[in-house]
Amino acid sequence: MATAVFNTLPDFYVALSEPELEERIASAKAELGSRLVILGHHYQRDEVVKFADFRGDSLKLSQLAARRPEAKYIVFCGVHFMAESADILSADHQIVILPDLNAGCSMADMADLEQVESCWEELNRVTGAKIVPVTYINSTAAIKAFVGRNGGAVCTSSNCRKVMEWALARGEKALFLPDEHLGRNTGYRMGIPLDQMAVWNPWKDAGGLSEGEMRKARIFLWKGHCSVHLRFLPQHVERARQAHPGIRVITHPECSWEVCQLADEVGSTEYIVKRVVESPPGSQWAVGTEIHLVNRLAAEHPDRRIISFDDCVCMCSTMYRISPQHLCWTLESLVDGQVVNQVAVDPETKRWARVALERMLESS
Repeated sequence: MATAVFNTLPDFYVALSEPELEERIASAKAELGSRLVILGHHYQRDEVVKFADFRGDSLKLSQLAARRPEAKYIVFCGVHFMAESADILSADHQIVILPDLNAGCSMADMADLEQVESCWEELNRVTGAKIVPVTYINSTAAIKAFVGRNGGAVCTSSNCRKVMEWALARGEKALFLPDEHLGRNTGYRMGIPLDQMAVWNPWKDAGGLSEGEMRKARIFLWKGHCSVHLRFLPQHVERARQAHPGIRVITHPECSWEVCQLADEVGSTEYIVKRVVESPPGSQWAVGTEIHLVNRLAAEHPDRRIISFDDCVCMCSTMYRISPQHLCWTLESLVDGQVVNQVAVDPETKRWARVALERMLESS
């Protein structure tokens, strides 16, 4: 498990103006120098990510931090599971900090370890098959460790297909955690029929499945989702195409199967960024992912039309909890020799979670 001590943002920082915050953050960052590395996830707000030394998805950022051994402090401007992953991959002398420990991930929280263990026991009892677990990196350290102990691996949205193929080459069935949509979209692209992918609902007896359905399924999909990506609907795709003839629709595989079937391209956050950035001037993109990334791409590439294909703002509200005020307080506390909001994974959990991450790297 991960341990963390909540520290509350002092009222003093709430009253600071934007220029004051920027000046103080820059000053504290400069004073900490090479002892500090700030990581900013793609979905983070602009006024925070502007101070990041690295910008990217959760795994990429954790790996980059691990390659900076001179940095004693890793400040992760993301959500809780990301900070856990950074602690799993970092060296023992490095301290990982999440500026606001309330920045969680609803998807990661949907896979409770006790529920997953009950699912695992039931599936093994009923099917008698070799089942290989796979967890999306958007999961808690406890779930990653469970997967590691049981012969499975972690995946990202970029390498999910390769890891799933690896799992099914080693077992008759796979249990995919915690996002059913990434699992379904990946399985379908691998040629697995929808009726051979069964959703396990942890809130129902036996996951809501009959024994026949358990025996038939090749992939068990945990009933979890990303609240941001599930907001995108098929009618949003059609509306974008009607409003902007010729626009190319690109979306994240955490979106529903129906949305992904309508899109021109489906890919990870890094894939979306790469396709849009490398497209020629005049290109048109309707993007199905978090709004801060979409708006940032549009601002950085004004010679292209880049829009979200949902009229409503699809914002990651928990990511938004990381504010300039929290970042300023975190850095100034470090300057004063105090660590606030550290995230630390216990050694046993870290060991097995690292095993699951290493299997991913070996298989992809």
